[in-house]
Amino acid sequence: MKSNEGGIDRMLRIVLGLVLIGLAATGTVGLWGWIGIVPLATGLIGWCPLYAMLGLNSCPLKSRA
Repeated sequence: MKSNEGGIDRMLRIVLGLVLIGLAATGTVGLWGWIGIVPLATGLIGWCPLYAMLGLNSCPLKSRA
């Protein structure tokens, strides 16, 4: 799997995921807050399946052949 997320994109996903999980864990939001696992996981991995399906790429690195 090639990375399809740039640095800022990854950082925002990780922060958003942690915030949503934290809010869900404290009971501030309902169970839907656990959806934060998805952006957290994709941010940590650096690859988003939705980006791959849509042909998007926010990673500034180009393949060096």
